[in-house]
Amino acid sequence: MIEYLLASKNDIEGILELQAKNLVTNLKDDEKDDGFVTTPFTVEQIENLIDLNGVFIARDKGKVISYVMCASWQYWIAWPMFEYMASFLETLEFNKTKLTMDNSYQYGPICVAKEYRGQKVFENIFEFAREEMNKRYPILVTFINKINRRSYEAHVRKLGLEVVTEFEFNNNNFYELCYDTSKPLEIK
Repeated sequence: MIEYLLASKNDIEGILELQAKNLVTNLKDDEKDDGFVTTPFTVEQIENLIDLNGVFIARDKGKVISYVMCASWQYWIAWPMFEYMASFLETLEFNKTKLTMDNSYQYGPICVAKEYRGQKVFENIFEFAREEMNKRYPILVTFINKINRRSYEAHVRKLGLEVVTEFEFNNNNFYELCYDTSKPLEIK
């Protein structure tokens, strides 16, 4: 049975293994069509995020089969990409609310082991993380590389995230999306 829980430091090895299998720089071009993660996390970065209760995992028979990372803008701002996103955050609105570093958080990356895709793991880990993060923030913010069609379709069609803007960073084009964390996901 698949269990959804906050990660502990004992889960780091499994997270890193799943990350390596799905990191864009480790994939052949034809493998990228199945989705990918772009941000490689170090052990130290994952430990720090675990300390902030920001790593959510799914385990099956003790093996990490999915993860999602969520944290405040203050945590993410150390990365140039997130610093850039934060620089124009307050120019954006979602559901008639101006986005701020206090009322929103950065969601992602999210990763599901290939053999578990299409089995509602994606939806269930999202919902587990959403419930927990709703205790802290009303608005989820994320970005998706425009070439990652699988991730875009999954987030918009399955989860109902809404595009609030598009932007370019480091010669890549991205969608920026939001979700109201008070809205439970209906998993069908």
